[in-house]
Amino acid sequence: MALSAYLGDRFHVRGPILVCNALIALVGLPIMGFATSSNVRYFGVFLVTAGSNANIPTSLAYQANNVRGQWKRALCSAMFVASGGIGGISGGTIFRAQDKPRYVPGISAAIACNVLVIVCVMGLSGYYMYANRLAEKGKKILEGSKTF
Repeated sequence: MALSAYLGDRFHVRGPILVCNALIALVGLPIMGFATSSNVRYFGVFLVTAGSNANIPTSLAYQANNVRGQWKRALCSAMFVASGGIGGISGGTIFRAQDKPRYVPGISAAIACNVLVIVCVMGLSGYYMYANRLAEKGKKILEGSKTF
């Protein structure tokens, strides 16, 4: 998490860091779910925890950096955090007791969510680069401000 924050602040990027963290979690999920050795599974847990937990503040920064205005940013951040609670609610229904010890539906859902993170970040980052290019040429005004 600290490395993600340092790199994001040093290089002024969030998207590639979100993708890298999601990839780390994607490597750890199958290891955690399907390895036979307990030691190897704990290594998978470490990777999943590192990738997932590091993406929480990074995704909040990614969202906040792309919204203009104090109140709009505050509302978006609150909605973002509130929607994160949906993960806790859905976790109880996806990781069911009858699926133990492998929890294939839960592991599969977590893999799908990490893939979705990668797709969304790549799509949004591409759109933001395109919109910024148009704004630099004076062909588009971003968020109602010529200086955004």
